[in-house]
Amino acid sequence: MTETPRIPTDLDWTRAAPEDDHGPGPWIEIAFGTDDDAVYLRETSDPDNIVTTTRKKWDAFVLGAQAGEFDHFVEGAEDH
Repeated sequence: MTETPRIPTDLDWTRAAPEDDHGPGPWIEIAFGTDDDAVYLRETSDPDNIVTTTRKKWDAFVLGAQAGEFDHFVEGAEDH
């Protein structure tokens, strides 16, 4: 059995939403650990369900998203 990582309670969550949109979402929120290289992700509609990854993996994901590597997952992305 694997041990569930301890999630810090003092994370500073940032919502990934347009600045002018204040609706309930659901939105993805991200927080960076302060004492480790952990990155935490959650959805506003289920804030207790937190996914953890490393900063290195997060950076690789962001670079891949910026390069369009995941566009095939989005319906209609090829039209833009």
